[in-house]
Amino acid sequence: MAERYPPANVTDVESLRAIAHPIRAKMLALLRYEGPATASELGRRLGESSGSTSYHLRQLARYGFVEEDPEQPNRRDKRWRAASRITSWSRAEISADPQGREVSDALERRQMLGAVEAFQRWFVERDSLDPRLADAGGVFDDLLRLTPSQLRRLDSELMAVFARYRTDPPPPDDPDEPTAHVRIYQQLLPFEQVPLWPPS
Repeated sequence: MAERYPPANVTDVESLRAIAHPIRAKMLALLRYEGPATASELGRRLGESSGSTSYHLRQLARYGFVEEDPEQPNRRDKRWRAASRITSWSRAEISADPQGREVSDALERRQMLGAVEAFQRWFVERDSLDPRLADAGGVFDDLLRLTPSQLRRLDSELMAVFARYRTDPPPPDDPDEPTAHVRIYQQLLPFEQVPLWPPS
């Protein structure tokens, strides 16, 4: 099964800046993972006014991150959907512009802070999970020695696996198995020297 939409590959600073806004980033995440919604629904979800979410939706639409949902509930409430499942950009290309470097760095930092926050939340809540779920996931790290082309190939292969599980996951071993939202963070960070673990 093919994905409904391809990843958004951002090539200009203005488009990247459009999703650097924290409210827009949260709205886009909700549309991607919870499905289409109106400005009012997003406002209630985020504790924002519908006027605020309407403005941010228009900005996201201007840069192609969201679009009107073909299936509208009524004429009064416009429903929006995400136009892409993930957003990617070339750090080297964006960073050629000093402002682009600043925006790219801010987004990467936010991703890492989000990863730490997600881990802390999981750490606190894991004992309340179904034991089958708590034991199925976890934290993993490894260290490989790769060339740039090998690293790009690894990235591409991992993204293909994630895409397959989004669109055509294998059947569960047991039809009564519980399900959960699984947060995935992919970090492919090259270093010239072996990074020691744990960090000092």
